Amino acid sequence: MNKMMPVIEGQLKSDVPDFGAGDTVSIDVRVVEGGKERIQKFEGIVIARKGSDVSETFTVRKISGGIGVERIFPIHSPMVSKIDVKRRGKVRRAKLNYMRKLTGSKATRITEKR
Repeated sequence: MNKMMPVIEGQLKSDVPDFGAGDTVSIDVRVVEGGKERIQKFEGIVIARKGSDVSETFTVRKISGGIGVERIFPIHSPMVSKIDVKRRGKVRRAKLNYMRKLTGSKATRITEKR
């Protein structure tokens, strides 16, 4: 039995929603600028999810000003204040790396789960 387990249990968040690749999520990120702290929204499609426990991360991709922007978020980070699932996507694989090559609003569209 590992002595570090109780420490890890305290770091895990309990309010993480169930989401996966293909889902459109909105993440509230705490940003510290100077001495002030504010919340910034980042909304996009989850293209990957990897790891487990404290080290679990997910990659979100969005198009901003015609340029693709990807960001990797640790799920249990204190900087991520809220994860909100907007749409559930119908996809057939766990990693959507092919989305990086697609351009245009119609090509990058993912059908919604019914």
